Amino acid sequence: MMESYLNPSVSDWSSLTERPTASYDSLEPLVATVFDEVRDKGDQAIIDYTSQFDGIQQHEFTVSEEALNAASNFVPDDLKSAIQNAKSNIESFHNAQRTETVRVTTQPGVDCWQEKKPIEKVGLYIPGGSAPLFSTILMLAIPAQIAGCKEIVLCSPPSKDGTLPAVVLYTSQLCGVKKVYKIGGIQAIAAMALGTQTITKVHKIFGPGNQYVTVAKQWATRQHVAIDMPAGPSELLVAADASARADFIAADLLSQAEHGKDSQVLFVTTHKPLLDEVNKAIEAQLKELPRREIAEAALTNSKAIYFENEAIAIDFINAYGPEHYIICVENETLYLDGIVNAGSVFVGNYTPESAGDYASGTNHTLPTNGYTKQYSGVNLDSFRKAITFQKISKEGIQSLGQTIELMAEAEGLDAHKNAVSIRLNALKDEV
Repeated sequence: MMESYLNPSVSDWSSLTERPTASYDSLEPLVATVFDEVRDKGDQAIIDYTSQFDGIQQHEFTVSEEALNAASNFVPDDLKSAIQNAKSNIESFHNAQRTETVRVTTQPGVDCWQEKKPIEKVGLYIPGGSAPLFSTILMLAIPAQIAGCKEIVLCSPPSKDGTLPAVVLYTSQLCGVKKVYKIGGIQAIAAMALGTQTITKVHKIFGPGNQYVTVAKQWATRQHVAIDMPAGPSELLVAADASARADFIAADLLSQAEHGKDSQVLFVTTHKPLLDEVNKAIEAQLKELPRREIAEAALTNSKAIYFENEAIAIDFINAYGPEHYIICVENETLYLDGIVNAGSVFVGNYTPESAGDYASGTNHTLPTNGYTKQYSGVNLDSFRKAITFQKISKEGIQSLGQTIELMAEAEGLDAHKNAVSIRLNALKDEV
């Protein structure tokens, strides 16, 4: 099960916080080739690569409006109700993130303000395969709609029969996404980054994916396209003391471990008996998991760590900077006040990480691989830009002008100075 460590020294933290992330440099030549082909051949390159990579022959990859509307008939009513409930919560949380225009008079006659404007065209990548992540549609399409993005393009890899799962189509239609395409992998990212005869070139691409998608998204930034964040395998850290339940902790660790063999879960505790108790609970619960093989492989990347000192435990957690962070401790305030590096935090014994993955309302598209130290998870502002404005009156330029002139002259930028001086001289002439 999970390998245990007792009071590891700070000198060991670097190795303990390492992720099982492989180097993707070897994939760049392939990604570059696909991008070049998509640039040159457009739709035909998409069709060719879908055949080559996915083994699926298709002459077109657009999901029709009829198929989107009909998908509801093939999704169980209880699942539709669950998706609608999740949608409502996610909308509530992201609607609350709207901000008013900020207006400030910095000195008499100098008015400055900031407004948020939507990114006009965005692309959403929704992974498929053994577990099509229709929940990610909710997490990305809902804030895109609230932000006011004019065009939303959604790509997801087709199943072996060349279709998308009904639940993916239903969720897309529910979220108002009209441009849905049956494309996966590198070619999907290239299509959104470059545009084709069918697919609109977007300004920013969102969504998780495998190593090919990860490298393709990074390559897209070379095409003047932004991405949500650097992404890697999923990860979770659980912090617990004697007030926590071992079976709850084990269930949370396994819920993340089943994502993929390269996922990583960490367990940090200040109650030593929990190390054995959690490992036993993991062993018992593993037997019942359909994705047992995947979870077992992920556990080889995982660690259970005991610290006798809570402050040191919190320092370690910040050094790791988990994507998902569960706190099951008596002194919640200490751990909440102490955290500075985390994607999303789950507080208390009855707040499983899967709540945030699906339906509590927070976003599950989060930074991994230690990028919580400098990136936020997806939120409403991920789909918007902040534009600043200023308006200066005659009184304002007279009161501010000398400051600008002196600074511009000191930097040797005489044209900057002159842009002010010419106005000040004109105002003198009016007197």
